[in-house]
Amino acid sequence: MSASPEKLKLGLPKGSLQEPTLDLFEKAGFNIYGAERSYRPSSDDPELELRIIRAQEIGRYVDHGFLDCGITGKDWIAENGAVVEVVCDLPYSRASSNPTRWVLVVPEDSPVQSVKQLRGKRIATEAVGLTRKYLESQGVDAEVEFSWGATEVKVPDLVDAIVDITETGSSLRANKLRIVDTLMESYPQFIANPDSWASDWKRRKIRRITTLLEGALAARDKVALKMNVPKNLLKNLLESLPSLRQPTISSLWESDWVAVETVMDESEVREIIPQLKELGAEGIIEFPLNKLIY
Repeated sequence: MSASPEKLKLGLPKGSLQEPTLDLFEKAGFNIYGAERSYRPSSDDPELELRIIRAQEIGRYVDHGFLDCGITGKDWIAENGAVVEVVCDLPYSRASSNPTRWVLVVPEDSPVQSVKQLRGKRIATEAVGLTRKYLESQGVDAEVEFSWGATEVKVPDLVDAIVDITETGSSLRANKLRIVDTLMESYPQFIANPDSWASDWKRRKIRRITTLLEGALAARDKVALKMNVPKNLLKNLLESLPSLRQPTISSLWESDWVAVETVMDESEVREIIPQLKELGAEGIIEFPLNKLIY
């Protein structure tokens, strides 16, 4: 009877980051099952023991050793003062590849133009620690209260300002709110417990996972193109298309033709494919990428 494999306890964020995180793991090659129904989903990797936990809590659980590693926002690591090993940044968010921002916000018609004008005022936020550190750095003494949610509806009736998280700013504009200052930008980070990171097996496992995740992110919004080109037209094609400066070129069975393969941004393809055709390329194939490992 074979011994049970060693396990890596990995925390994945619940909430707005859950779906994009699960999508990222799928592109990286991991199939995760039951995440919609259970905080202990399974996967096709017998060496992983998964937990779905609120992003706000993952840093603390990794710090305390209840989890070996996890993915959570840089903001929540700072909010909790978690002592962890930051393995890598993972630049994705719930709606785009842009970072989220913690911003100081007031109503559009508020006279407040600077945080200095909030001395003695009341500010509501879910990130109490971040807000207090920010106010201290600005030399501003204000009352900071924890908000349980729907923070944007509390101004101006209940508080003078809020510190809230935004990605596109659309919700703030819809609620007629104005940004006064940005406290910090945040991406998800892959973090590890220092003791787990000191374990050879766990460190290797974590590094292998991050290699695949970073490869999946690198392939985002990129496609591969493959085509056949007569040798006598190849130089002109490459000179005319700067995106193809470093393609892979291989000879075909017919010696006067070559195959060209390259990777480029998906947004460029619509313009480039007709040009390729005009420059003599044939058999043009476009296909999506799951991972791109540099």
